[in-house]
Amino acid sequence: MDQQNYLPVTKRQPLALVRGSGSRVWDSEGKEYIDALAGIAVNSVGHCHPHVVEAIQLQAAQLMHISAFYVSEPQVELSRRLVELSGMERIFIGNSGMEAVECALKLARRFAHSRGRGGTVLAFEGCFHGRSLAQITLGAEKYRQGYDPQPAGYKRVPFADLDALKAAITDEVGAIILEPVQGEGGVRPFPAEFLRASRELCDAKDLALVYDEVQCGIGRTGRWFGHQYSGVKPDVMALAKALGGGFPIGACLCNGRVREAVQYGDHGTTFGGNPLACSAALATLDVIEREQLVERAAVQGERIMQRIRTEMQGSPLIKDVRGLGLMIGIELSFKGADVVSRMREQGVLSNCTADTVMRLVPPLNMPEADLDRVVDVLLQSIREIGNG
Repeated sequence: MDQQNYLPVTKRQPLALVRGSGSRVWDSEGKEYIDALAGIAVNSVGHCHPHVVEAIQLQAAQLMHISAFYVSEPQVELSRRLVELSGMERIFIGNSGMEAVECALKLARRFAHSRGRGGTVLAFEGCFHGRSLAQITLGAEKYRQGYDPQPAGYKRVPFADLDALKAAITDEVGAIILEPVQGEGGVRPFPAEFLRASRELCDAKDLALVYDEVQCGIGRTGRWFGHQYSGVKPDVMALAKALGGGFPIGACLCNGRVREAVQYGDHGTTFGGNPLACSAALATLDVIEREQLVERAAVQGERIMQRIRTEMQGSPLIKDVRGLGLMIGIELSFKGADVVSRMREQGVLSNCTADTVMRLVPPLNMPEADLDRVVDVLLQSIREIGNG
């Protein structure tokens, strides 16, 4: 397909997808693929799940959009369910992960100023929090190039380095943001003890703790939210990707002490929280709960990681196998782009992040036989490419 009218901001693979069902997609030539990327952790319940499709169709025939001046039943119900699942107190619904994180950063700064602190936000090396001007300032150099002058008030510290974090906190710092499991940074879970220590530090210094769960939230890690393995809770949390099951939506949740710092007019949206997106999200949550996909992700993810570790034990081609649930990273001793291409040729869609980490984020309900096929093709491709 001709892409000449689209801005060349993404390096696209030579593949035009035209249909999807469950864990499978088909290209314009009719070739079938197992999708182990799931739109980068978006298609949490597979492609075109009947319950999600039906919910979208019914809502589209009834009411798609209203102004934020008014209330819709799907928005109210989605807000209730996410607040209940998360244990947070308030929610703002937007259209994407970028919007969810932007809202989270604004809430964190509002909170910091209400406490008499500066608004500087600390992030961690390897993070990816989105592509707005503020968000790329938090991230890697490759995302920041060409966008000077960059917004002030954002700094980075080494990954999971508690001493460096403590040293970076001054009166100008008002918040810390992190992904409980870094996605673009190479599928790196923060150690649970670090999350607990950073929570204690935020409490002691009266800082807002923000978790970006855009990629690791909504069942992906074998828990509803990626941070739950640590036993701590954030003050603010951003969600998106898997929440809509393929339909664009994002959400930002906060606890009571952050809520107190927010006034009418501090934030807003035109399309966020529309009935159509909220209906898709509600249906997605229905499927995850009814099919027990959170629990399934934990079991299948551990099974897959253990199989890869066992079969590749002692191999110089693999440096590490890590992750939580069905958010899995396989760190190679060489760049993984050719592995992605070889897997695609063999009918499996995958991804390499941070140059050397093969990332598996399949639908949470991918059949076990398809998961096994993904691993078969992955290991075969690693051996073929890695051994030359």
